[in-house]
Amino acid sequence: MDLLNNKNSKKGSGFNILGGESTHGGYGAGTLNLDNMTPVFVDVLSGETYVDMGAMHARSEVEKGIKFLPNKDEVPNGKPYWLIWITVDHNAKGAYYAGVTACELTVDREIRRGYKSLPDHVNKMDKSLKRQIIVEHMDSVSKQALGKFLKGFNEKMWDNSEQKLREDLGV
Repeated sequence: MDLLNNKNSKKGSGFNILGGESTHGGYGAGTLNLDNMTPVFVDVLSGETYVDMGAMHARSEVEKGIKFLPNKDEVPNGKPYWLIWITVDHNAKGAYYAGVTACELTVDREIRRGYKSLPDHVNKMDKSLKRQIIVEHMDSVSKQALGKFLKGFNEKMWDNSEQKLREDLGV
């Protein structure tokens, strides 16, 4: 899925651990297919919502040049962001947002430090792949920005998604 407003527009910036559908037996068995996952950022202060495929490798524009620390208190002036892992799937109605999980991070460009919990980011990515919706911990303004973005990207996919997603995002 290639959502609109991709700030990382380098050719080939997509990330595939394994392309295609075959993961049965032999080479590639047990690997993940991230073809249908897209990282979306919400800038909490501005409400700007955009795709940055660099996040698949922890190399998004937000993350570049930042040393991340596991203690939020060490970055008291960090600018808040949400990194949302979005997995798209198909059902009888068509494509839909199947997994949507949000991870917190903060960045202080001045001191080139940030906060994020790597285990949380990995776990939320996994939960998105497993078609879970985990956004209730986001602030209400960011939830609405994400909901508006997803609906605006593809209203049919939005309509095909679980009611829980629309309710949790308040859209």
